[in-house]
Amino acid sequence: MNDRKQHVIRVAHELFIEKGFQATSIQDILDASKISKGTFYNYFSSKNELFIALFTSLFQQVEQERNELLIGHDREDVAVFIKQIELQLTMNRKNKLIPLFEEVIVSHDEELKRFIQKGQLKILRWYYGRFLDLFGPEKEPYLLDCAIMFMGILHQNLKFYSMAHNARVDIHEVVQYSVGRLVKMVEEVASAGDQLLDPAYLKRWLPEKNSTGSPNFGKKLAQVITALKAPLSQKVVDDRKREGLNELLDFIQEELQQPKKPRRFLIQSALTTLHEKEGIFELEQLEELEKLVENRNKLES
Repeated sequence: MNDRKQHVIRVAHELFIEKGFQATSIQDILDASKISKGTFYNYFSSKNELFIALFTSLFQQVEQERNELLIGHDREDVAVFIKQIELQLTMNRKNKLIPLFEEVIVSHDEELKRFIQKGQLKILRWYYGRFLDLFGPEKEPYLLDCAIMFMGILHQNLKFYSMAHNARVDIHEVVQYSVGRLVKMVEEVASAGDQLLDPAYLKRWLPEKNSTGSPNFGKKLAQVITALKAPLSQKVVDDRKREGLNELLDFIQEELQQPKKPRRFLIQSALTTLHEKEGIFELEQLEELEKLVENRNKLES
């Protein structure tokens, strides 16, 4: 995503927080970001599309940083899971996402309500997947129920903790307490053999596709990009070069995940540049990325 488009998204985000989504007009966004109407519509077909681009960008950022927390750690480590939830909640509060969610949910805009609902289902799927890591496949029949209950427990604990402490929230305390209840809940439900919803419902709600919409493709791509970015913070790379390489990796990820046909020649050019940076990236990781590019190209053939 180019810098100017990102600037428009950032400005719109600030306006949505300050004035509310419904009260913010496209003209407000044009004035604040100092762009023309033509430039705006070159980036977004509507204010709704801008809203979706904003939340998609924030979701991807959370997903990437959650994955980074797993690097070098055991996926079964509950402490890592707690850090992942804390990261997610901290970013939600920092970006004031909940008030924006609530405004859209009570609106009559069906397109945005469907988008928010799909986002919530993706979060549910992530919890379910992490519960499989934490509790094992033998408890799989009960983990969708437990994921749904945990989301409710966490939300309500945050809400009433905030009310009791005059809007101040110790996220770590709330998350640690909630996860403690989760562990006991999973054991109790599995021991009783009680099941309300079969995990198969997740595939009905979020059907997998044989394209870039596939959760498996997106998950694998995010893991490879995260692994490639890791050395940039560990090795001696000057800030300007690090920023440029991060932008190249972000560009490849965005191109491969967009619904439109990816621009192969630009992706190949970016891959060539990455290969030229000897001593920074592992050849095996670059080859993994190239395999994903090849798979995406086959789908478009």
